[in-house]
Amino acid sequence: MAALRPPAQPVPPALRVLVLGGGGFIGRHAVAALLAQGAAVQVGSRHPERLDRRLPVAAQACPRRRVRFERLLEAQDWAPLLDEVDVVLNCVGILRERGRETYQRVHHEAPAALAEACRRAGRRLVHVSALGLQAPMRSGFLRSKADGEAALRGSGADCCIVRPSLLDAEVGGYGAAWIRRVARWPVHVLPADARGLIAALDVRDLGQALAALAHRPRLATPAGPGEFELGGDTALALGDYLAAMRRRRAARPAWRIVVPGLLARLASHACDLLHLTPFSFGHWELLRRDNVPAANALPGLLGRAPRRVVDDRPPAALGLPPGRQRLTGEVD
Repeated sequence: MAALRPPAQPVPPALRVLVLGGGGFIGRHAVAALLAQGAAVQVGSRHPERLDRRLPVAAQACPRRRVRFERLLEAQDWAPLLDEVDVVLNCVGILRERGRETYQRVHHEAPAALAEACRRAGRRLVHVSALGLQAPMRSGFLRSKADGEAALRGSGADCCIVRPSLLDAEVGGYGAAWIRRVARWPVHVLPADARGLIAALDVRDLGQALAALAHRPRLATPAGPGEFELGGDTALALGDYLAAMRRRRAARPAWRIVVPGLLARLASHACDLLHLTPFSFGHWELLRRDNVPAANALPGLLGRAPRRVVDDRPPAALGLPPGRQRLTGEVD
């Protein structure tokens, strides 16, 4: 008589995740990480028909949903998008306002409505915010981010708030690409009041951390939303960060020119008005305070150390010539 085989164990269904902003810098890395972990992903975007060049190859076949945050300001507006979804991952953010796409609609009112819709439907919500939202805040960008977090705290939804530091990547990302370009310049112009520290992290690590959170059976705590601050393993001031980035490409350090904080602030307003660079009034505010996690949750979510974004060793340790004198009297 043949030995009896134990009955086959049922295969658990794949986690169903709607990634809002799935074609963006953060979103597409989260999509790639979720797919690698076996999740069934839907990609939400303002223009889903334009994503063919932006999504990873593995994500090309993912269902796409048209999502316009400036139009989704009530919980009932979100209800149709939550069908056949277990978790919503919100990676949507705007650097500057355009028409009806205002900071308050995109960063506050729409996420508040989404959280209420998730509460009603029993869906989990992972919300990507930012570090450095401590008062006082004068820029509309930062105030709207803080208002969005406050709305989630009062929603009663099973949700969490993720606050990453500055992001870096080899390819992609408007801000990340611009910082790498500036780092290669032979002259670095720095605001005198940019005294905050930056703990930059690799965007791939952020994508994997978001995927890990999406798989958690519960995100909220008894006190409210779970809160996760994420950063890399090295904290540097802006000038030192640019210098470390430059050492990847050039043996000779850049000259540093320090400009008054008021001039940097005026330049930030000009950039906001003319859309010249990613530099904004919000960024100027952030540079004046630390952009470092109070308690870095990234290693725990990844189960390993974060990828190293910069090498903060002095040039001599890297076999490079000693730094030359700066216009400010600083030595790299």
